Amino acid sequence: MKHPYLTNDHEIFRRSLRKFLEKEAYPFYDLWEEERMIPRSFWEKMGEQGYLCPDIDEEYGGSEVDWGFAVVINEELERVGSGLVGVGLHNDIVVPYITAYGTEEQKKRWLPKCTTGEIITVIAMTEPGTGSDLANIQTTAILDGDHYIVNGQKTFITNGIQSDLIVVACKTDPKANPKHKGVSLLVIERDTPGFSRGRKLNKVGLHCQDTAELIFEDCRVPKENLLGDEGKGFLYLMEKLQQERLLVAIAAQTASEVMLKQTIEYVKSREAFGKPVSKFQNTQFKIVEMATEIEMSRAFLDQLIAEHIEGKDVVTKVSMAKWKMTDSAKKIAAECMQLHGGYGYMEEYEIARRFRDIPVASIYAGTNEIMKTIIAKNLGL
Repeated sequence: MKHPYLTNDHEIFRRSLRKFLEKEAYPFYDLWEEERMIPRSFWEKMGEQGYLCPDIDEEYGGSEVDWGFAVVINEELERVGSGLVGVGLHNDIVVPYITAYGTEEQKKRWLPKCTTGEIITVIAMTEPGTGSDLANIQTTAILDGDHYIVNGQKTFITNGIQSDLIVVACKTDPKANPKHKGVSLLVIERDTPGFSRGRKLNKVGLHCQDTAELIFEDCRVPKENLLGDEGKGFLYLMEKLQQERLLVAIAAQTASEVMLKQTIEYVKSREAFGKPVSKFQNTQFKIVEMATEIEMSRAFLDQLIAEHIEGKDVVTKVSMAKWKMTDSAKKIAAECMQLHGGYGYMEEYEIARRFRDIPVASIYAGTNEIMKTIIAKNLGL
């Protein structure tokens, strides 16, 4: 399908990236799933080829390309497998906090290594007792001379094990009223005293994507590592969540397209009662229903991406896309597994992995229930 916001340059880039992934990712993905980790060498190879943070300025190691290239990267990574979500998180969620709110010194110190894979980034928001309610986070960062003293714990952190640079949402003013005005963003580096990693979490799906607990115990962080202004962290998070949720919608849409394509191929080749499964009316109706849903979602998503690239405020539409496309992807995964019959429950068929991987998309980046709350508010309800 021709995306309206992509040019011939983007498609040339897509072909190059796909060729790279066919050599460096597809053959190893099952092994990465077994080992529960994407090797750092893959990150470094991505960096060598210019696939990490290509949109940032050339002076920091990027290529200064438009965000359409990010869309291509995220679509192609999702086609390999949902476990590569950590690369999109690094490129299009965490690094943009540094480019938008970082000082010149911070940008020069961190961004060049973000483009090479020497630095892998994460953002740490969620806590054991706090999910979507970010104003009530309990991790504190109290200024003591030239350092912040950070105490608290984060969980469900994507790239948590391999991360070198952690953007941490914390309370620099625990007594602030309203509470969200006490939230700030602090960048904590890998070897900072008082910072440690807890468990590498054992998830239902996304097995090769490392997810971890992060622990801060009297962790001393130089005050120069404050990102932006103190007390504006909540505002910064809200400003960047539009793009994060759009990325989730892109991944869900791409996964749906992949699952449908694989299922069509399977039902054409599988025979039952003397004819291909694709010739049964029930199969045809199920395929048609999914194809129609996917086609309509793609049209909405492409328009939404174009508006986002233009810099428009599309928070309401992004919230709609995030909940609808992730919800749809879960249903499509279940339907496609059913059409695979018993083989769909076997690990040798990719649909089994897709079935495991897709449900979390309706939970992270703000649950779908939160999305509906945002939509309702913005509709004046």
